[in-house]
Amino acid sequence: MGRLLDPQKIEDKSFEIIESLLPTDLKLTQEERQVLRRVIHATTELGYAKELIFHPQAVESGLRAIRQGKDVICDVDMVRVGINNKILSGFGGKVICLINDDEVVKEARQLKIARAIVAMRRAVKLINGAIVSIGNAPTALFELCELVRKGKVKPSLIIGVPVGFVGAQEAKKELLSIGIPYVTNSSTKGGSSVAAAITNALLKLAEGGDQKGN
Repeated sequence: MGRLLDPQKIEDKSFEIIESLLPTDLKLTQEERQVLRRVIHATTELGYAKELIFHPQAVESGLRAIRQGKDVICDVDMVRVGINNKILSGFGGKVICLINDDEVVKEARQLKIARAIVAMRRAVKLINGAIVSIGNAPTALFELCELVRKGKVKPSLIIGVPVGFVGAQEAKKELLSIGIPYVTNSSTKGGSSVAAAITNALLKLAEGGDQKGN
C-alpha cells in the first residue's frame, strides 16, 4: 500500500477499509451510515455496526440545530475537546461543558452528588434547542432525561453514549423513552471518543463534507 503521509489520504483510506468491512444488510440511511463510519474510525470497533441506534429524526434534528447556530452541551471536557469547534463556530455555535465550573464543583460537594448531575441542572437555560453530547457520565444522561420528563428542557438532539458497567445501559434505555431525538447504543460500550465522533460526523454533514463519503 505504501506509506501514506497526507492526513486526508489516511482518513480516506481508513473509511475505504471500514466500508469494505461493514455488513451488507445495514438498514441505515446514507447520513446515518456516515455517522457510524466515523464512530468506527474513532474506535476501530466494528461492533458498533450492530448496536448504534438512531431515532428516526436524529440526523435531521441534529443538522437543523447545527445550521441554526445552536450550541453543543457536553458532560465532560474529554468530549468537549474532541469536538470540531472550528466547524461548529462557523455556524455560530459553541461547545459548552460545565463539569469543572467552580459553582458546579462547590454545589456538588455541598449536596454530595456527582458533578455531572449538577452540571446538567446548571445548563438548563442553555439546553433548549441545543445538542447534548454525553460520552462519559451515566449520571448526566439520567439527570438530562429527568429534566426532559419534567418539561424543564427540550434539546434538539441527545447523543447519549456513556460508557461503563454501572448505569450506562440503564441510562441509554431511559433515553429511548423520553420523546427526544437521540443517537445511542445498546451496550456498556461508548465513551468520550464515541460522543465526539458522532457530533463531528453531524458537523461534517452540516457543512457538506461527508455527503459523498469524503
